[in-house]
Amino acid sequence: MKINNSINSNVRLSFLFEALQSFGRGIWMGNIFSLYVILFVESSKGIFGLTANELLGITAGVSGIAMTAIVFPAGIMADKYPRQIMLRISAIVGIIAMITLAAANSIFVILVAMLLWGAFQGLARPAFESILADSLPSGNRSGIYAKQHLVRQIAMASGPFLNVFLFLILGDVWDISILKSVMLIGIIISLISTFTLFFFRDDRSMGSESEALLHQENSETGEKPILSKKAKRVPILLVISDIIVGMGAGMSIKFFPVFFRSIYQMQPISVQMIMGSTAIFTGILGILIQRFSVKKGRVEMIFVVKFLATICLIAIGFYPAVILLIPLFVMRGSLMNAAHPLSRSILMDIIPKKNRGKWNSVETVAWGLFWNASAVIGGFLIGDNNFQRCFFITAGIYLVGTIPILMLIPLVNKEAK
Repeated sequence: MKINNSINSNVRLSFLFEALQSFGRGIWMGNIFSLYVILFVESSKGIFGLTANELLGITAGVSGIAMTAIVFPAGIMADKYPRQIMLRISAIVGIIAMITLAAANSIFVILVAMLLWGAFQGLARPAFESILADSLPSGNRSGIYAKQHLVRQIAMASGPFLNVFLFLILGDVWDISILKSVMLIGIIISLISTFTLFFFRDDRSMGSESEALLHQENSETGEKPILSKKAKRVPILLVISDIIVGMGAGMSIKFFPVFFRSIYQMQPISVQMIMGSTAIFTGILGILIQRFSVKKGRVEMIFVVKFLATICLIAIGFYPAVILLIPLFVMRGSLMNAAHPLSRSILMDIIPKKNRGKWNSVETVAWGLFWNASAVIGGFLIGDNNFQRCFFITAGIYLVGTIPILMLIPLVNKEAK
């Protein structure tokens, strides 16, 4: 993969931020944090009368609440004030969140840390996505988004693969002290990633070439840009689909590491290998699907991969043998997430620069509030390890989420080659 030297510094910096952020999260936030909370609750012999899965869901819910409370004001401010200022404020919050999590020694402090982490995401995402979109030419974004997606997934995969070596050294067992040691390494890397946000600059963004496509077309004729009724439906349908899919995803994704441990008795190294492989395949599929989309259409490819991912999840719900479970899980995650660069490119091609902060806030809510809030529901659905019920309900929600995608097919044109 080659990143062109002519790309402006904001875009290059965004690759660095995503790489460090994803690497750190790949170490601590995914499967390690989930099992850390589970073991923490189990060692305390229950907290507040809730099961370990229910409390795990609540930790995600707290993060989602904080994100939702902040993301809309942050999006408005990102459109009104310099985006670089919002990124610097978010970086300070992110630093505090990571320090708090590193020092956490009780479930209460863990909840506070996740509250701050959600606030960091809510502050950072609207400004980050907007300044990135402002730094890319409209009509040709999906290629960069796909490359960035690949970088993100490779970095995310590197986290679990590093964890394999750490568990080889510390011990391949689900022990809370070992998990905390592994988490600390990831937390330090996440902490470092927040410092990159101090270096983004608004004056490095592009001009009219990064404006919404309809605005570009109207500027040539001197007419006031008017978003057609069809064009207005595109971002609405995309966000509705994201909200529905996000609701389903949150119910299950947080609990897959617990599923592997409880149902299949997998040890840490096995889980790390599965998670790392999934991230790598997600990045590769993101590139391949973007290339197919140039010929077949972006919306068509989004529908195909999300539908296939849903079929994989249904199969997982029947608790197949391990030899089938692993490829099904890898394909489910890879296919579902590989569509993200295409969705992002469509949205940013439609939305004018002056409104990107607000719409990125809406997107963040779709994968913030609804993902995290549904994790709370997922925890209660699973209860004492009833994963099958949760997976089947999630699959049903995924299918509903593909309906708005079908409605988008006649509204979105293919990208320029």
